[in-house]
Amino acid sequence: MSSDKAAQLMVVEDDLALQKQIKWSLDQFEVVTADDREGALTQLRRHAPAVVTMDLGLPPDADGVGEGFRLLEQMLAAAPQTKVIVLTGQNGQANALRAVAMGAYDFLAKPFEPEMLNLTVERAFRLHALQAENHRLQSMRQAETLAGLLTRDPGMLRVCRTIEKVANSGATVMLLGESGTGKEVLARGLHQSSNRKDERFVAINCAAIPENLLESELFGYEKGAFTGAAKTTLGKIETANGGTLMLDEIGDLPMPLQAKLLRFLQERVIERVGGRQEIPVDVRIVCATHQDLKQLTGEGRFREDLYYRLAEIVVDIPPLRERLGDAALLAHAFAKRFSQEQGRRNLSLSEDALRAIEAHPWPGNIRELENCVKRAVIMADGTQVTADDLGLAVPDVEQDAMSLTLDLRTVRDQAEKKAVIAAMARTNGNVLKAAELLGVSRPTLYDLMHRLGLK
Repeated sequence: MSSDKAAQLMVVEDDLALQKQIKWSLDQFEVVTADDREGALTQLRRHAPAVVTMDLGLPPDADGVGEGFRLLEQMLAAAPQTKVIVLTGQNGQANALRAVAMGAYDFLAKPFEPEMLNLTVERAFRLHALQAENHRLQSMRQAETLAGLLTRDPGMLRVCRTIEKVANSGATVMLLGESGTGKEVLARGLHQSSNRKDERFVAINCAAIPENLLESELFGYEKGAFTGAAKTTLGKIETANGGTLMLDEIGDLPMPLQAKLLRFLQERVIERVGGRQEIPVDVRIVCATHQDLKQLTGEGRFREDLYYRLAEIVVDIPPLRERLGDAALLAHAFAKRFSQEQGRRNLSLSEDALRAIEAHPWPGNIRELENCVKRAVIMADGTQVTADDLGLAVPDVEQDAMSLTLDLRTVRDQAEKKAVIAAMARTNGNVLKAAELLGVSRPTLYDLMHRLGLK
């Protein structure tokens, strides 16, 4: 898309004098005009403008709003990424709120100040450009393995780089982290990054299956091996042949099965339950646990020799409370996804909700955050999810504020980096809003991000 195309604006206004005034106020943009619903839809299909300003009162019912709302609905359905700014009369607040609830970007009351219109339109263009760039980057990264993992935290980014580096090594990887930190997402990413990505990824939770059934689940069984074994059945290890097997909650694996798993890792052959034949299996093992396996080995509850077989590469996944900015970043993504699922496209997070999310310790990590946002989206009454909807306490501003206790350059740079990451997360990547939150200009923020090595 060319820069001219990206800066294209459509003005929908049946009052020709006002139409000319708006065009004059916004002469830095390439403006196309329409004076009724059909003309606007034609121009929308022909030019695909990034931003639209529209009057709700359109012919044949210029004194009503029915035609305007019908056009708004059709435009948002045909071009959901287009930012629509609704122009209303002085007493049109109810109509303006209705338009925003339907999906309009913003509204202005007539008569409006040209400077305010200019500012609103420029912000709409910036948001459209950011979302278009985000969509472009996501399209470029569709083949990337960790595209499903959303983070800006430097520590978590290092974890992602580690996963990418070891993906093709064939080494057994152990993922350590609290429940809900994304261990299976990383395991699937490891598989998709490897040369085994065209084969199966199989996951089994060692804590979710009774001990007397776990052996047959892992190794399979022969027909007649036990009562009810009506046919030979492959186990998870054999099913994953050529691919990747994830052993989740490996710390709960019973001791007898630990010995059998160790033999498989050493010999790369299995024997089905009730069988005598050794079956070679080529599979990549990834294991995960929230427990301290070294402590379990010291207590005699986990085999030390198995631990060292599994821990060729150990990856520690930080909990959500230690990931700078990730809580707000993920909350934005969850709110968007659940709003779409619930048919509430315009639902967003309020400022107090974001502050509460950032202050909460999230003992259940991402899974807890996801459930909390999903419940809040369902229960929210207005167009924004509030802290009350989330069921979280809003911290005091003084407690929430970032402060520096030292003036050393290193400390200052670290504090600035944390503040920028937190502001970008809170504003969902909107550079203009992040700059306003930080109290600096947009060019200053870009310079600061460049100096701190942030993208």
